[in-house]
Amino acid sequence: MTTSSPATIVRHYHQAWTSCDIDGAMALVADDINCRAPGGDLAGKDAYRGFIGGFAPMLTGIGDIAEFAEGNRVALFYYPETAVTSTAPAAEFFTVTNGKISESVLIFDRLSYAPVGQD
Repeated sequence: MTTSSPATIVRHYHQAWTSCDIDGAMALVADDINCRAPGGDLAGKDAYRGFIGGFAPMLTGIGDIAEFAEGNRVALFYYPETAVTSTAPAAEFFTVTNGKISESVLIFDRLSYAPVGQD
């Protein structure tokens, strides 16, 4: 059996969800994941799947990914590109436990992704 580093797990997760492979992304997420996101906290894989699955189809691309990893914690910084914006940055801070993402803190400006004329 091979094990992947937390950074590799997070990279594979990010590649999957940003390619609309929600099942592939969720295979790397713990059942009891906790996520802090703008607008509210999410508890459990089903809530997290709904959140990620709702946003992923809006993506038109991903710009400039930077990564920092230390131990079981990994941070990603990137630009989620949508029909509305390609310049609003996002940051995610992950904790990986037993080979699965167990915690996520997601930071982005929600208003930057609102449909034009809606704020």
